[in-house]
Amino acid sequence: MSFKKILPVLKETLDDLGYETTTPLQKKVLSTIKSGANVFGIGATGSGKTTAIILSVIQKLKGEAKGDAPRAIVLVKDKAEALALKEKFEVFTRPTDLRVYCIYDEHKIDAQRDEIYMGTDILIATVKRLNKLYFLNSIHLTDVQLICIEDAEFLIRQNTYNEVLRLAESVNKCQYAVFTDKFDARLERFEEAFMFDAYKFKV
Repeated sequence: MSFKKILPVLKETLDDLGYETTTPLQKKVLSTIKSGANVFGIGATGSGKTTAIILSVIQKLKGEAKGDAPRAIVLVKDKAEALALKEKFEVFTRPTDLRVYCIYDEHKIDAQRDEIYMGTDILIATVKRLNKLYFLNSIHLTDVQLICIEDAEFLIRQNTYNEVLRLAESVNKCQYAVFTDKFDARLERFEEAFMFDAYKFKV
């Protein structure tokens, strides 16, 4: 999928930011995610993984707010990554009415629960805080259409790998896109557990 084949509102933002063409990794993953397939995107820093996540999420949600429960979730390593990604998302969601919200361990859980209740479309989350809110019945996952993982190596280092597996068991039929610098053999368990027939793209 080229930048010409995405939502006009995204194309306008890309033009304003000076993006002229997709990176090799984006060229491979964007059209595949758009088709509804599960994807592993493997590439070094600078290969366009984060932008691919942002474009895929907004494209999946058609650039429109809907309902109260999140429809896309992006899992990240920590608070710093969550806030940085939210800032990048907001560059692209500004012309839309999409609502982006972060949850992470350092924030008061009651405040997060109240703010999520007000409605969100895109939820950027650390794994532990998302699981905690879910098992407190403070977040509904029934409307989730796409779950992305940014820089998935952190799952191994933080020992949150099994928590992602439990989370996947709690979600209805859903599409997954996992991005990583290198493909760890342990990530193959995702394909066995919930990322069936996933495509792997490496640059």
